[in-house]
Amino acid sequence: MRAVIRGVGEVLITLGAVLLLFVFYAVYVTDWSSDEKQEDATTALDDAWRNQRGLVDRPIEGDGIAKIYIPSFGPDFMFTVLEGTAPDTLEAGPGHYVETAMPGQPGNFAVAGHRVGKGSPFNGLDLLSSCDTIVVETADQWFVYRVLPLRGEAEDWAAGKGAMPQCADVGPLPRPYADVVGKRIVLPSQVEVIAPVPGRPGVDPSGDRNELITLTTCHPPFSARERLIVHGVLIDQYPKSEGQRPAELAAGF
Repeated sequence: MRAVIRGVGEVLITLGAVLLLFVFYAVYVTDWSSDEKQEDATTALDDAWRNQRGLVDRPIEGDGIAKIYIPSFGPDFMFTVLEGTAPDTLEAGPGHYVETAMPGQPGNFAVAGHRVGKGSPFNGLDLLSSCDTIVVETADQWFVYRVLPLRGEAEDWAAGKGAMPQCADVGPLPRPYADVVGKRIVLPSQVEVIAPVPGRPGVDPSGDRNELITLTTCHPPFSARERLIVHGVLIDQYPKSEGQRPAELAAGF
């Protein structure tokens, strides 16, 4: 019996060590590799912008197309967004779903990113609240999005959180967007979350089309069982000029 118990204990210790090594690899080793790839992508994008090669109708998969900032995650939060969502692309940073709108365009600019390891760009998406800012920088424009009201906030929006200064231009969207909320959890098969009208594939909002942003990542951490989805709406746009940045980046919200 003692030998059996000792053997089981040794197996458990070995399995624990293997699990710790896996976690270390998933969280730290892949982060180091992805950080280098992200730095290279950012350098290449900056070079393209300096040489006026950043404005293209059909970007090449894997190339940088924009930069994304989330002020509530701190002043250093910035990632270059790459074209495409192939595994190799997502190892270098967040990836733009190629069939969705480009930044600032009517429709839905949708971006995927890893939550744990491989740079972990979207590790904190679950912390976002309604009216939190998501800023997207392109070669010549700044686009300022804010997270839509969360589920349960719409009924008392005007007298509740909607009265806060940062929520002045945010509110529940009219039809056909009435069911779109700022944050939700879905199954991986529910790809309709990146449709022009999230959750309603095939619906054409025509002249009432909004400019949305959708961020997707795995849920819960260390699992691909579900997807965490964040939806925001464009509330402002600024042409870029030397040294000028959106006030939202400095304000931190």
